[in-house]
Amino acid sequence: MKKSNLWSLRLGFSGKEAAKIEKIGLEKFLKRSYDSKFETQLPAFLQDTPKTITEYKVLRQSVKNLDPEEKNKIQKKETQTTAELKKWWIAKMDTDEFPLREKMVCFWHNHFVSTSQKVKINYWIYQHNMILRENAFGNFKELTKKIVKSNAMVKYLDNVDNKKGKINENLSRELLELFTIGIGNYTEEDIKNGARALAGLNYGDETAVYRKNLEDNTNKTYFGRTGNWKADDLVDIIFEQKSIPYLITRKILKWFLYDAPSEESVKYYGDYFKKVNFEMKPLLTKIFTEEYDKEASGNKIKDPLVYIFQLIDELQLKDYDESMIVAFLKQQGMDLYNQVNVKGWDGGNSWLTSQVYLQRNNTSDLLCSGRKLSKKVINSMTSENPKPKMELEKREVKVEFDANGNNKTIIAELSDRLLFNVNESMQKDMETLLKYDFDPKNPNANYVVVRLFNYITKLPEYQLI
Repeated sequence: MKKSNLWSLRLGFSGKEAAKIEKIGLEKFLKRSYDSKFETQLPAFLQDTPKTITEYKVLRQSVKNLDPEEKNKIQKKETQTTAELKKWWIAKMDTDEFPLREKMVCFWHNHFVSTSQKVKINYWIYQHNMILRENAFGNFKELTKKIVKSNAMVKYLDNVDNKKGKINENLSRELLELFTIGIGNYTEEDIKNGARALAGLNYGDETAVYRKNLEDNTNKTYFGRTGNWKADDLVDIIFEQKSIPYLITRKILKWFLYDAPSEESVKYYGDYFKKVNFEMKPLLTKIFTEEYDKEASGNKIKDPLVYIFQLIDELQLKDYDESMIVAFLKQQGMDLYNQVNVKGWDGGNSWLTSQVYLQRNNTSDLLCSGRKLSKKVINSMTSENPKPKMELEKREVKVEFDANGNNKTIIAELSDRLLFNVNESMQKDMETLLKYDFDPKNPNANYVVVRLFNYITKLPEYQLI
């Protein structure tokens, strides 16, 4: 696979950044990604939703007095807003000039999990998403502090039920187990005392706040240190522990490069992360620039986002509906804002079960044939019913290729762009599809090349980056 194409997939969601990476070089690409601007204005579809505790209470009170039909209308509107929130994010992933920021937002989204199904308040989910975007390339410790005190996380991990004398340990436990240092690096006493320190941290307007009548102001011992600790103090103490850098560097390597990163690389980059005081920019720059020089493609299964965006980009589809991607992601087990549990998406082999593989192949068939996908069509693509029976509107699809080439040069062009490895059997199959007398000037040439592309998308090797 061409190196710039490979890294376009790794640092974005498709091959669109390949030319840019090749032209300006990886380091400049990273710098421009770090410096990239993003929209901070509240999306229009969130304007009428409750944003403060007072507004939320007023809405809840008003709903109590409504008949079932009116209640259902309000619920339907909130469901539609959740769908709009997903489409809004999909559009950002696809249209941002430097998509690495959104790739990092998605990484943090799967690290600091907080689902719309549990939180229910769309504005809080939006706030959570914006915290991740604003701090995507910032300081890990400072981001952790902000997330712990976000309304979405306080709601998602039940800290509203955590009160002095009636402790809920969920947020305290996940802060250690999943967000920072991992299992085996803390005690149950640390969890209990951390929960006491978080007692009373409850909903606020823009961020969670301590409620005086619910918080615990007695001393707590946390990792051997005693004091009247609060949320920020806990994070400061955690980041003094020896094991702090490694959980996150392992997850970064898994998200971008390797489904099974070596322990040696986890420690190597983790030690550097600690040295730069948990700043993400130098860590990412070091990882990407050093790994760029290695021949290490084919060690990671494409996640559903990369798969579908690459398909759309290669087929030059411009008029797709973001809801189609939302439905495809849900079908593939990557439902945005709705991971199955606080651990997030497992990634790796879970992205390529037999069912997922079948769904990918069916999606490629439909798009390569020029048919439009819809939520209804995607939901029909199961192993029992792989081909939707309904008639679908067709449109022209194109795959870029050298119109002055021949069958072997065009096969090499597509292979170089799309595959990290081509064996003799694959080469033979491709030459059967694109025969020796193939004429790239023929009016039907594009149709034949699209068939070749469709074949390539079904190869196991295509699923890897």
